[in-house]
Order: sequence, then C-alpha cells, then structure tokens
Amino acid sequence: MAKAGGPAPQCAGREPHWRPGTEDQRMADLGNGSYLNPIVAGDHPDPAVLRDGDDYYMTFTPFTTSPGLVIWHSTDLVNWTPVATALHKPMGNIFAVNLCKHDDRYYIYLPTQQAGGDWSIFVITAEHIAGPWSDPVDLEIPGCIDPAHVVGEDGKRYLFVNGIRMIRLTDDGMATDGKLVHAYTPWQYPEDWVVEDFAPEGPKLLRRDGWFYLVSAVGGTAGPPTSHMVIVARSKSVHGPWENCPHNPIVRTRSAAEPWWSRGHATFVEAPAGDWWMIYHGYENGFRTLGRQTLLEPMTWTADGWPVATGGDLSRPLRKPAGGRSGPSGFALSDDFSTDRFGVQWSFHEPRPVEMQRVHRDGHGMLLAGAGTSPADSSPMTCCAGDRAYVVELTLEPSGHAEAGLLLFYNHKAFVGVGFTPDTIKTFEYAQELTWARIKRDNRRVRVRLTNDHNVVTFEYSHDDGHSWQLHTLRMEVSGIHHNVFGDFLSLKPGIYAAGEGTVRLIDFRYRAIKGNPLV
Repeated sequence: MAKAGGPAPQCAGREPHWRPGTEDQRMADLGNGSYLNPIVAGDHPDPAVLRDGDDYYMTFTPFTTSPGLVIWHSTDLVNWTPVATALHKPMGNIFAVNLCKHDDRYYIYLPTQQAGGDWSIFVITAEHIAGPWSDPVDLEIPGCIDPAHVVGEDGKRYLFVNGIRMIRLTDDGMATDGKLVHAYTPWQYPEDWVVEDFAPEGPKLLRRDGWFYLVSAVGGTAGPPTSHMVIVARSKSVHGPWENCPHNPIVRTRSAAEPWWSRGHATFVEAPAGDWWMIYHGYENGFRTLGRQTLLEPMTWTADGWPVATGGDLSRPLRKPAGGRSGPSGFALSDDFSTDRFGVQWSFHEPRPVEMQRVHRDGHGMLLAGAGTSPADSSPMTCCAGDRAYVVELTLEPSGHAEAGLLLFYNHKAFVGVGFTPDTIKTFEYAQELTWARIKRDNRRVRVRLTNDHNVVTFEYSHDDGHSWQLHTLRMEVSGIHHNVFGDFLSLKPGIYAAGEGTVRLIDFRYRAIKGNPLV
C-alpha cells in the first residue's frame, strides 16, 4: 500500500491521461498549468541542457544513427521542439554529449567510438545555435565518455568525464592543456541495494552561491529498475575537496511498481521565475522498448544549500515551472518526402560515410537505393516514436531487383517487419526471415501498415492504395526487444529498409498515435 499522503504507485497497464497533440502524440503540457512526464517522449537519453537567457536548449545521445545530434528548444522547460541538427557526418558511436556556451560561442563536446577503436572526445562549435556547426576536432582524450564543461574559480576551462575525472582545456576550448586526473570519489550506496553496477558517470556541474555542485550518476544505466540514481557533491573549487550531499541519492527508483525506472543523468536548471528543476532520463515501466525518455522533476534548496527533489515518483501531473512562455511541442512524423527531414526526423542506423548518397528526390516521393541483402545487413532509415501505441503507413514502389519494407528496428540482431520484392512478400521475426511464410504476389506498388499496440504488432498491406487491406497472418509481441536483452542502449523504432540491386520509391509516410488502453 502507498504511504499515507504520498502518490500511489501506478500500475504499468493503466493509461495516464496525456493531452493529445499533433497526430494524437502524447503531450506533457496538459493545458491547465500542469504537466505529465515525459517532457520529450521516446528515445531521448542523456539530456544535455543549456539555459541561454530566456531560451533553453537540449540535445541527446544519438548513438550510431546519422545525421544526428538534434537540438531542441523550449521557453518553459515543458514544451520542446527541434530547431537544428548539429552533426551531419557519421562519427561512429556517440555517447552522452555536453552542450554549453562560452564567450558567446556554442560548443558540443561529444565522445565518439570508431568501429573497432577506442573512445575519444571531439568538439564542434557554432556562432549560432542553429548552426552551421564546425567539423569535429579530436581532443585526443582516450577512453572517456560523458564530458561536462565547467569554468573553474581560476577562470580556466575544464572537462569532467566518467570516472569521475577531469582535464583542463585551453582558453578556446579546442584542445587539452594538461593531464587527465582523478577528481572525485563518488558517494557509495549500501552494498545490499539492488543495482546493476557502481559505474560513476554523467557528471554535470553548476556554480551557485559560491559552491560548485557536481551532479553525477551511479548504479548502472539499465539492469534492475532500481539501478540508476542521482548523487550530488559540492566544493568551493573545481579541484575539490568534494563534500557529499547528506541525503544522497537525491533521486532513485525504489520499487519496480513506480512508473519510471532507472532515473538518472540529471542536470539542475533554473526556470524563468527562479525556481529550480532537474532534467534527467528514465525507462517507462512496461515500455523499455521506447528507450530512455526525458523527465522533468521539481527541486528545491535547503537552508544550508543542498538540493532536494520534490516530484515524488512522477506518477501524477505536476505544476509547470513558473514564468515560462509556452511554445510548440514536438513535431509531426507524417512525411510526404518532399523536403529533407534527415537529422530532425530520419536517420540511418550504423551508416557508411556514403549512406546519404542512397537518397534522391524527383518530386514524386523519395527514391532510396538498396544496400545489403536484407534488414540484417542494410542500414535502415528510422525515426523515433514516443507513444505506447501507434499506427504507421507507407507506400512502397520497388524497382529492379530491390526489396523494401516496414520494420520495428532495434539493431541488426533485433527487429521485426514485412518486406516486399517485386514478386514476393517476406516476413521478419527474431531478426531473421521466416522463409516458410513467403507469399508470392506482385508488389510493384504496395501500401503497408504497421500497428504497434502496447508492444503487440500487426501488419497489413494493400495493393489498391489503401481502399482494401489484407491482414498479415502473423502477429508479433516485442516487449522483450530492449537493452537488457540485446544491449546497445537503443530503442525500438519504426524503420524503412531497402536492399538488393535497384531502388524503392517511398510515398506518403503517415503516423498516428492510438489513445486508450491495450486491445489485447
């Protein structure tokens, strides 16, 4: 039973009442002065947050997708919409980045891992948040992720990284100016707590009232729901010594009955009216398939200068930050392919440097050249869905010896979908084709529909432009396709693949969220 006076834990099968937005996508802003998490739904992990006057900007880990590093904008911390894409070339695997502003210039510090290589931290810069952003410069900091930029009491610039370690930068922030050194030994939780791993990571720094606050994460990013947590230390100097918060951890999922799991990687943000908030990520109970989503929790400061989280388990609506001006929220995922939406919406999974050369437009949809022999070795284009249930539709016109299809794609080891060659319908489950399920059929033009209803997937297809539909005979259950099973920290996304010799024309992609409880 819930403790008296506290919010009751929310069952994973009960649908909270989000406000429907564009295409019925769930909106955090309830329109009555309150909001319901997540503030950015779907796979948006490791939020890197920057306040720039009355504007707030945020970007997220893109992993191996490219184009990537989408920058989102808000004026009230609740409603967010994309405004730019900072990185247009494949850089390998990219983990938690840092977005900051120094001397009227914007910087993104990004840890990248080339295939088969070690991690190194790069930097890109821009005079304006919308770009253009510079080409990446390698800072040659090996084996590090999760950079956090801070200006010390000495006026020098530093990066903190996982570990928790630090290194001094040159005054222009474009090179290192010293050695990587130990900075802080994190607070240690009791050994009987059920967590994944100690894993000190995600440092974020804030200077307030003469103190540097070091906010970091321990406990492991995934694993058991009670793993990830937010801890805090403070010091008068970036060089320490650091004093641990007496009530660490300030955020932690304490029960698998809570609606949000593995909460961590937090940034403290001051709202327009001067109240304080935390932005961090977490998994939605029952929907690890959506990846780590972005959450907003109110906080306050004690009389002796320590932060306290005040949002509870986030199962109920909370009041919005004061003083903000509401702006647009999200964006439509439906796409007629008449304009370039790569980066903001579409990206390729594990692309080669030449992947964008597969894309052409002729005013009648988008032409996508084939690559590989199937979804297992192609580079599908994917987009992020943030709803518990939704429908997507797409018309495909394969030509030559190409095949194409609609997928729910996690990685090359984990996907489901249907594919169409000019004369055959194929079925993919368990990341492989079910050859016994092949259907001979002319597919010079086919419209295909994918319904993901609370992790139960149904496919339909039409050969008369959607006037009549054929139900695919195999339904699939995909709740197990997530990081704890397949690794990589990714999410299950709608995807489009083109393989073989030839091209496929993509026409009229449509997205619509489904409201209400599961049908099964």
